[in-house]
This record gives sequence, structure tokens and C-alpha cells, in this order.
Amino acid sequence: MESLTEPVTAVRRGGLTAGEAAERLRADGPNTLPRERGRHPLVVLLLQFVHFFALMLWVASGLALVAGMPELSVAIVLVVLLNGGFSFAQEYRADRAAQRLRDLMPSRATVRRDGVPVVVDAADLVVGDEVLVQGGDRVCADAELVEAAGLAVDESMLTGESVPVRPAAGAVLRAGTHVVEGEAVATVVATGARTQLAGIAELTRRADRPKSPLALRLHRVVTVVGVIAAGVGVAFFGLAMLLGLEPTQGFLFAVGVTVALVPEGLLPTVTLSLARAAQAMAHRKALVRRLESVETLGATTFICTDKTGTLTRNEMSVVQVWTPSGEAVIHGEGYAPEAEVSGALDAARVVALSAVRCTPTARAELHEGRWRPVGDPMEVALHVLATRLDVDGALPDAVRHPFDPRRRRSSVVDADGVHVIGAPDAVLPLCSSDPGAQEAVRRFGRRGLRVLAVARGPRRDGSQEAVERDLVLLGLVALQDPPRTDVAESIAACRTAGIRLAMVTGDHPATARAIADQVGLLGPDRLVVTGAELPEDQAALGELLDRDGVVVARVTPEDKLRIAQALQHRGHVVAMTGDGVNDGPALRAADIGVAMGASGTDVAREAADLVLLDDHFGTIVAAVELGRATFANIRRFLTYHLTDNVAELTPFVVWALSGGSFPLALSVLQVLALDIGTDLLPALALGAEPPNPRTMRGPARTGGLIDRSVLWRAFGVLGPAEASASMGAFALVLWAGGWDLGNPALLATASGTAFTAIVLGQLANAFACRSATHPVRTPRGNPLLLGAVGFEVAVLAVFLFVPPLPRLLGGSPPTGWGWVFAALAAPAVLAADALHKRLRRAGRGPW
Repeated sequence: MESLTEPVTAVRRGGLTAGEAAERLRADGPNTLPRERGRHPLVVLLLQFVHFFALMLWVASGLALVAGMPELSVAIVLVVLLNGGFSFAQEYRADRAAQRLRDLMPSRATVRRDGVPVVVDAADLVVGDEVLVQGGDRVCADAELVEAAGLAVDESMLTGESVPVRPAAGAVLRAGTHVVEGEAVATVVATGARTQLAGIAELTRRADRPKSPLALRLHRVVTVVGVIAAGVGVAFFGLAMLLGLEPTQGFLFAVGVTVALVPEGLLPTVTLSLARAAQAMAHRKALVRRLESVETLGATTFICTDKTGTLTRNEMSVVQVWTPSGEAVIHGEGYAPEAEVSGALDAARVVALSAVRCTPTARAELHEGRWRPVGDPMEVALHVLATRLDVDGALPDAVRHPFDPRRRRSSVVDADGVHVIGAPDAVLPLCSSDPGAQEAVRRFGRRGLRVLAVARGPRRDGSQEAVERDLVLLGLVALQDPPRTDVAESIAACRTAGIRLAMVTGDHPATARAIADQVGLLGPDRLVVTGAELPEDQAALGELLDRDGVVVARVTPEDKLRIAQALQHRGHVVAMTGDGVNDGPALRAADIGVAMGASGTDVAREAADLVLLDDHFGTIVAAVELGRATFANIRRFLTYHLTDNVAELTPFVVWALSGGSFPLALSVLQVLALDIGTDLLPALALGAEPPNPRTMRGPARTGGLIDRSVLWRAFGVLGPAEASASMGAFALVLWAGGWDLGNPALLATASGTAFTAIVLGQLANAFACRSATHPVRTPRGNPLLLGAVGFEVAVLAVFLFVPPLPRLLGGSPPTGWGWVFAALAAPAVLAADALHKRLRRAGRGPW
């Protein structure tokens, strides 16, 4: 990385007062972009009536009207209106939910108010604010650069230029750009709608977002089903003509077949399922930035996780200081200034002074009775060390060379000389040799402690390379970041789920190995490699890493990108965590980029698909579980839809195959009533099925939404059972009435009985579809299913008993025996389901 050739002097302390900032905020308004003006709700509503399925039904309605069947025409229009209204409600709700989820993660900025650095909401920035930015920050307002140290800014979102620029004092940092490295102070010159970003955002809003892979796959399923439905309808119309039926009867038959095959509620059901999963993830501290990522999460097969803050608490505290003249031990709680210290305190104070000079912006604050870090936790721990050792960390005028992820060190030049802090293997080679230091590094690493080396040299001017030479090692600082208490349980859950794990960290190999061993991540091979040891060849890299429990230490951002690509090349669905500005490429390349919401940079959060609001590894596992459950739910209600379509289609097939001698058990209006009145809510309830203990057992399903298993259950088991029960009830009622096909009342009663049998079969089908392998169970954990079933029973009563619906639909309430015949549909479906599941567990049958 190119270094700054001209050092930058420390900035003055200043900025607005709190009162001035408040007055300007009242005058100018908040620093927010104008709200995105989405499509008007009325336009969104109208679009629900012109998609492929809707157009098919509009045509059918028009033909029914021309054919002299106004009741059917009106009924089809009502179906379109009800389905469109429901779809609109779900899309509108999903958009609102997504907006609420985005609001969970507001942007923040560091400014000087009353001469003191404070963190404020980006919306509270005002013109004249003195903003402090550093590598990883997103610039939140247009600001004129005052002073900078090693500053590089990514302006690609504005200019399209991928190479970061190095602006000089007087240049304007634009809102929306990202600081790649270095530090700077800038004065805000424009906020909100007056920034350059606001103008570009207006153009961006006019562009349509491309459809996600999941949406494309769903639309492909819908289109195929729709084309099949239309094709079958046309074919059966021709068959009716060959049988000598009147054109009106043939058309009625074709419309019934088409409507029976069209899954009108499929798309809104999928949208609702994804939206509910995203909301559930948000409640568990995982913010999904794109709804389609929910499904991808469920397919994850390899997780590359960082160590600090993800597997550990990210609560840094210095527990030991090694110096050539002795060691000091510190016993303290968290970031509180009080601690018990012992050992070589004078030498430790020298180390602490240089360390705190290199990290001037971090500090601990007392908030609601608890000391909390402000800034990077590791840098805050160094400041707490200085406080505990009674070291004055005040920084005189200085030249700063910020931390460089490739050099793995930072430095500052002040009146006392040059102070350097960084990874031991990056600092020790710059110092005179000390065998005791190397042994101390190994000893601390074996304990899982993070180690920093601190050195000092004479004052020099010039570039970073020029000042960081001929140093004297002052000592080593050992920091403790204990593992999270429940991370071992989450790691075990991943292994039960067939998900492989790798720790990918910038820490020392010994430290990484120790933590991996403590939390149970280290695999049976106990493989620990460094970034420098990784093969250049992608195939060799993938072969090396494609195992469970590997630890990769001392990685660079480029290494993380190569790791993600190599594992993907071997067929894995990769989730990669990251928090730094340079992690952006790896997060974008991974199938699921996971950013840290609490400690991560704005760049990482912008690049990620999933943001952990608590930086917790267990939250990734919880999100994967919800993703798997969502995929299973989509398959559940697809099975449910297809099963009921079989029962609705069968009466028309039997009628056609009998040449019209066997009466039609259902009218087209009854099919429409089943699809909209009784079929939809149980499908939605299945889309909200929570994860069960089996969700994280075994590898993830990576096949399509509709595969042989789904098709066999719907068309080979559940559908035939429901259809047979319905047609059997219809035939038994006719037989009990003497098979008098000239009696309209008997036909209406038999049709009403068949209709009732399908509804009761639907109730059993909804419970059967909760699991593809286990017996039917109570709807514990999914109260929506009980509510949906109750609503379905109520709608059945309305269709059967509330005039004029029975006459319009063409079915009368069943007789006493008819109710008995219809009620047999539920046990028939459950029995077929139980037999299928038993044979499947035994490994017998074509499934």
C-alpha cells in the first residue's frame, strides 16, 4: 500500500458547541436524503391485476360472459380482485417491514462538540460540524477536508473509478463515499438534500431493481404451471367437443380444469414466508438486507468466521505486560479504571504511554453505571491500561501514521520520538533482537491472549517507512478477549447440520489455535495455516481448506476473497464474516456476506447480505436455521397447493373419461371457492411454520422447490387420497338417493357433499404437510394453523348454509349420511400420509 510522503500535523481541538449544533439542526433540518418515492400504492395495486395468472382469469371471465354465464364471469372477477387485493396487502406489508428493518441500523458519525469527540446519529450532522473519519467509515455529509493522515477514499459509487483517491486538504469528501484507510478531520459544508449524493440518489430511484434469483425461480415455476394449466384446459375443451358436448359445456369444463390447476396464492405466500423469516431474524439480532438472502442462508454449507467479537466477547482487557526488565500483571473488570496491578509497574508505564499515544481517539465512558468502550475495543483497552497505571495519555502535537492492515502496525511521531504498536511479527523485526520477547509471544499465544508489541525510536520526519526503523522494544501487551459462553453450543449445532467451519482471522496462529481449541472449532486434523502459507492455485487452496475446523491466521483481505472463491469452486455455499473496510470484496463474493453491526465498518455493512446486530456467531447459526425453515415452509405449502389441485381437478377428469356419463361432482364456482375461500389461509399458516428440532439435523437441501419428493407426495399420495374420498362421498350420496341423475336436488346434495369432503380433506392435508417424514402432530408452535383451520370451517359453513351462496355455487348441505361420508376424507388423507411416511422411513417405495 502506498504511504503518505508528507506527514500531517495533529488537528486542533474545536468544532461547534452543542447549542450551535442544535440551532443549525432546527434551521436546516436533519441530514437525511429525501425519502425514496416508491410506486404509488394504487399503481402497485393495479399491477396485481395484470400478471400472467390474472390475465388468464380475465380472459376466462370475458369468455364466460360472452357464453351467457354471467354468474361465472362475476365469480372469476371476484377471484381476481380478492387475490390481487391479498397480494397487494402482502407486498405492501413486506415493503413496510423491510423499511422498519433498515431503521434498526442507523448510521453514526464522530464529531467534535464543545471540543470533545462525541458519536452522534448521522442525521444530526449540521453544516460547520468538525467530523473525524477513519478507515472503514462512510462519509455522511459533504465535508471539506481540513487535515488528513494516510487518507484514501473510495469514490466508486459516485465516479465509477475503482482505485481509491488520496485527497489533499481543501478537497471535498462527498457523502456516501467510504474511507478506505487513514484518518482525517473535515468540516461539513452540505447536508441532506443539498449533498451531491442526493442528486444521484434521485436518478437511482428511477431505475428498476433486477429480480432476485429466488424471484426468477418462483416466476419460472408459476409460468410453467400456468402454461400447463392453460394447455390442459384447451386440451380438455377439445376432448369435450369430441364427446359431442355443447360448446358452452365444453368451455365450462375447460375453465374448471384451468382454474383448478392455477395456484393463485403461490407468490404472495412465498413473499409472506420470506418477510416473516426476515422479521424473526431481526428479533434475533440478524438484519437481512435482502429478502431473497433468507433462502440462501438456509443452503449454507461452509461458514468462514472471524474470531474477535464473533467467537469471543470483544471485551478486550490487558491482563499482562511483558518488558525486558520484568512483567506486570493487571486484574480488573471490563473497562473500569480500577484494577489490582503488581509487578514491574514502572516499565509497564513506559509501555502504556507509547501505546496510548498511538491510539488517541479511543476511551471508556461511564454510561448508566457501566463503563463502555468508545472506539475500537482493543484501543480502548490500551487507554484503560494507561488509566490503571496512572499514565497521562494526553497527546501533544503529533504526526500520525494510521494502522495499515498489510503492515499490521501504526505509529505516531511527537516530541518524545516515534511510538510504534502492532503485531509482534510486524514490530519485532524493526527492533534489536530480544529472545525473551519471542518466548513471551509464544507463551501468551498458547493461553489464547492477543499480543501487541510496543516500541520507540528517535524522532524523525518523513514517510512511515522512514520513521519506523532502528526501534527499541519497550514491551509486549497481552490482551484477553474471553470466548462467548454459548459459542461452543452453536459450533456443535453447525456440525450436526453438516456445515463446515473455518476460523479466518488476522491474529497470531498460536492465539487463533488456542481460541479455536477452547470453543471446540479446531477440527480433528488440527490444521492451522497462515495467509502466507496458502497455495496460489485455486484448486489446491480449495482442497487444503475443504475440511471442517481449519484455522487460517494472519490473513489479509485478499486472502479472504481467495478463500471464498476457492470454496465456492468446490460447490460450497459460503457464508463469510467481516468487519473491516477491506473485507468488502470478500463479503460481496461470498454467497452470504455477514457483517458486524456493533463493531463493523459501514463499508462491510453495505457489502453484506446479513448484518449481526450483536456480532455473535450464534446469531449466524440462528439465521441459518430460520433460512432452512423458510425453504422447508415453501415446500410445505407447495405440497399443500398441489395436493388440493389434484382433488379439484379429479371431478373434471372423471367426467371426461366417462364420456359425460358420470356427473360432474364440482362446479367451476365451487373450485374458485375452494381456491380462495378455504385453501389460502392454511397455506399461509404453513409458510409461518417455526423451525423444529430436525431443521438443523443433516445437510441443507440444495435442490429445487419442486422435486420428485414433493411431486410424489402431492400427486401420488395425498392428492389421490383426498380426491378418492371426495369422489367416493359424491358417489355414495348418489347411490343412497337411487342414482337418479335427473333429480337436481340429489345432484346438488351430492355436489355439496363432495365440496365438504375436499374442505375436510384440506384440514387434514394442512396438518400432514407440516412434516414430510414424521407423523401428524398437534400445531404446537404454530397457532396460526389452528386459526386458519377454524376460519376454513367457518367459511365452509357460510358456503353451505348462507343464501344465496349454496344456489350460486351449485351445492346443497350434505344429509346426515353425507356428513359421515364427507368426514371420512380427513382420516383417509391422514392414513395415506402415515403409510407413506412409514414406507419412506423403511426405505421402500418410489420416493
